[in-house]
Amino acid sequence: MRVSRIAACVRPKRLVCLAVVALAVCASGVAAEQKAETIVISAEGLADPNADVYQRDKGIMVDDLRRDARRQLVEKAVGTFVDSATLVENFTVINDRIYTHSQGMIKRIIKESDPWLGKDGLMHMLVQGEVYLGEVRHALEDMSKSERLMLIKESGNPKISVAVFVRDAARGNSSGRERSSIAENILKEQFSRFGYRVWSEDQSEALAVNTAPNPEASNQKNLMASGQGRRASDFTVLGEAKFKELAVTLKASGIKLKKYALTSWTVKCVDNHTAEEIYFNNKVPRGKSWSDEDAALQDIGRMIAGEFNKDFFQIHLLRPSRIFQLQVYGLPDYDTGILFKRELIGLRSVLNVDFRDYDAEGFSLYEVDFSGTRGNFLEIVNGTVVKPLNLKFGEEVFKLVSARGDMLKVSFQTDRDVASLLEHAESMPPASLAEAAPERVRELIKDDKILQKVAAMNPPAAAAGKPESTGGTIGGFNAVKDF
Repeated sequence: MRVSRIAACVRPKRLVCLAVVALAVCASGVAAEQKAETIVISAEGLADPNADVYQRDKGIMVDDLRRDARRQLVEKAVGTFVDSATLVENFTVINDRIYTHSQGMIKRIIKESDPWLGKDGLMHMLVQGEVYLGEVRHALEDMSKSERLMLIKESGNPKISVAVFVRDAARGNSSGRERSSIAENILKEQFSRFGYRVWSEDQSEALAVNTAPNPEASNQKNLMASGQGRRASDFTVLGEAKFKELAVTLKASGIKLKKYALTSWTVKCVDNHTAEEIYFNNKVPRGKSWSDEDAALQDIGRMIAGEFNKDFFQIHLLRPSRIFQLQVYGLPDYDTGILFKRELIGLRSVLNVDFRDYDAEGFSLYEVDFSGTRGNFLEIVNGTVVKPLNLKFGEEVFKLVSARGDMLKVSFQTDRDVASLLEHAESMPPASLAEAAPERVRELIKDDKILQKVAAMNPPAAAAGKPESTGGTIGGFNAVKDF
């Protein structure tokens, strides 16, 4: 009897231990899966062939060029978590803790171009690789703790708007559609419990118009709103329920009652930064009816709310990048289109770029994988793409014309002779150095003439550089074209 009692006491403990072990294994599996998450990135490596050490051994220059290209892969991966300004401010500590250990963070190199000497006097190499995104995030989190730095950018508290419509099934799709405040309030209550902000699109649009100082400003606000998906919220949850009114006669009393039967309901969630429908579902309930319309609407709100949990929105907020179509109007020739692609590849916020179509009399099309996923998208694109390119060209030749959903339009215009302008641009260092940290410029640039060119684009970084000395074929067109 004592033995059986002891066994009865031990077995549950053993089961608990096994459960704990199983949970630990599951947790480690999830952690391992997150750590193994990868992202494909393209980058450009640079080297100054005028450095004294390269005069004795050209092989060292190629090794350094390849090393810089791989380091840029990791820097771009870091840029998916760290704001550009924060990255530059903390370049030294991030370099020591992450960039110098980039080899373990790169899963594989997919392709790399042949090195070439550019008209800017620098050696160039393009590389595309698969980077362990989880490893980068883990390293940043550890560094933030030890260095007491808040490096990883907050995904923010998302703004969610809701709209639930009720339709009379008997009246078809053309009429009988109205908003249900009851169902919407159930959704709002749940999202508020998650800690998210509930946003009223109707009120925000009215506020934008009412606060505009003049009609032109109002139009400008509307244009900006259209560029951000025409909505002020990050996500919109849309639901629709179809009801059918039934007449029921009680046999005992002969009293006639109304019942409301739910014939179908749909729900979808839209990411307003991209216009992407990130979730959608249809349901056809069986034998579901209510004697009271308000009770029916309350239940509909609960059903739609049950489709979402807190993690759903966090997963989409933490996506490292977004893809948009970039249309560039006015590129004078195909060679300029290739030059534009190369400059995009070098920029920190651009993870990948594909030159899809060239049109001398219209828009040339690029598909861009961009790491600026939150905040004011127009400001981010203007600050991290358009501005560095204009600094390289020496004037504002590129202008952001419009942005709607995942489509951006940029124009190329100049009053100068195009041939001389392009010759000047090719003689300038890459646009990526316009946003480089002083430490990178100091380590990279050794020639005084090249440093002066960098100073025209990035004075603070160039001021930290130290010139050393100056002096292969000029190429790169085919390398970029085929990359």
